[in-house]
Amino acid sequence: MTDARPPADDEAAFIAAARSNDAAQFALVTERYRRELQVHCYRMLANYEDAQDMTQETFLRAWNKRESFKGHAALRTWLYRIATNACLDFLEKRNDRTPVPAGLPGAGSEVRYLQPYPDRMLPEDPQESVVARETIELAFIVAVQHLPPRQRAVFILRDVLGWPASKAADALELTVASVTSALQRARVTMREQLPDRRLDWRSPATHELSDDERGVVKSYMDAHERNDLDGLTALLRDDLRFAMLPGTLIVTARDAVDGWVSGGLFQRGHDDWRCIPTTVNRMPAAVLYLRTPDDPEYRLFNIAVLHIVDGKLAELTGFDATGKPWLGLPPTLPSGKGPIVDESSARVAVAEATAE
Repeated sequence: MTDARPPADDEAAFIAAARSNDAAQFALVTERYRRELQVHCYRMLANYEDAQDMTQETFLRAWNKRESFKGHAALRTWLYRIATNACLDFLEKRNDRTPVPAGLPGAGSEVRYLQPYPDRMLPEDPQESVVARETIELAFIVAVQHLPPRQRAVFILRDVLGWPASKAADALELTVASVTSALQRARVTMREQLPDRRLDWRSPATHELSDDERGVVKSYMDAHERNDLDGLTALLRDDLRFAMLPGTLIVTARDAVDGWVSGGLFQRGHDDWRCIPTTVNRMPAAVLYLRTPDDPEYRLFNIAVLHIVDGKLAELTGFDATGKPWLGLPPTLPSGKGPIVDESSARVAVAEATAE
């Protein structure tokens, strides 16, 4: 398969680097694709750390196979092909990378290896990102995990990236008929998993949070910092779906609140909070820091990803972040510092932590 165009600058530079065994030039040419390839691997694997590893594996494989690239296909296409197959090889070796039953009637299944994806690591150029909001949200990522690995790859290449069937078939070493059949089966599963969502993932979608979403995030953080259980409860829809990963899933607001209370929320040891807003998976999120008695600092505790419908929380997905600096977030906040209540401050905090 070839692209009907002469090699572009990247392709020519890559070929020159391959012929001269110039590792530095190779890294310079391929680095611009890192973020979009990492997003691609994340869709395949639903795990940020695994996506980072497989992106690095993609570059290693590309270097080892550099002499096979002749410039007939676009360099991006070639790298995506390598990344897709690296993910498929990873999934073939791991038997813990499939959803498991949730254990609650009507709750479906859990993806216990799910991790959030920091928006700061998404591609910066919207023309190159191929990241419509719906295709990076947690619900979409979870739904994709219900597809068998090769169906998953077909679906992402065809319906998310918009590749023609022949191009996807070539990347996966399948026939066009096999790709078409796999895509049809994948679409059926995605409709079952996302019954209220559109399936035209290639159309534009807004990336900006609404004022409504920002207001709910602020109220959620304020409730924690004021130890206001009633205020927190008021933000929840009755049919709230609450998940604390790994391993806890609750499907009503009443049960969620009862669980928080029995777990000691807003009681001694869990009553001194600082929060900063951020965004992950193109979704609003609150980063919760807890200060326990006699500790001079607030320590990273939890990342709460919020799905907001009509001014209330319809889904709340918490990720345990205790004891690990995660997603470039500062591991601690100093005592006595006022709450950070705007996204620009949160981005500064993230940038400072990343630079350290």
